[in-house]
Amino acid sequence: MKLQFQDQIPEEFNDSSKVWIYQSSRLFLMSEALEIETILEQFIASWKSHGDTVKGYGNLFFGQFIILMADETATGVSGCSTDSSVRLVKEIEEKFKVQLFERQTLAFFVKDKIQLLPLSQLGYAAENEFINAETLYFNNTVLNKKELLQNWIIPIKDSWLSKRVAFTAIK
Repeated sequence: MKLQFQDQIPEEFNDSSKVWIYQSSRLFLMSEALEIETILEQFIASWKSHGDTVKGYGNLFFGQFIILMADETATGVSGCSTDSSVRLVKEIEEKFKVQLFERQTLAFFVKDKIQLLPLSQLGYAAENEFINAETLYFNNTVLNKKELLQNWIIPIKDSWLSKRVAFTAIK
């Protein structure tokens, strides 16, 4: 699996564009992914903030991450427009029987696959060398386009997790 995604992010969006990442509790089936892409396209086409069209973007990445983006240099995103995006994600969650708001489950790229790990098992995974400091981590805490492009998929050692876990020296 290739982890290149940057070319799918709209270049014309400002670096400060607001980003929301929703990680699914499982990989979506191909038929589900196609349906989700249609749902996202329809939402983005009608996304409004106080009656003004939001310059928005939405896509499903790696069959498991829904990313929404709003360029606030065009139209500010209000509480109501943010609420509408949250409603959309909750509808997807319900329709496809997945969890998209679970923040205690982390995603890593291990053995050419996205693997999910509960935060509570991070230490165990490191001690048993399932993950190491170089393991790629999906840092879903990024807040804007610039951070998404530079810091979404990074080695654990470069993330906030480096303060939470100690790794044995790589042999």
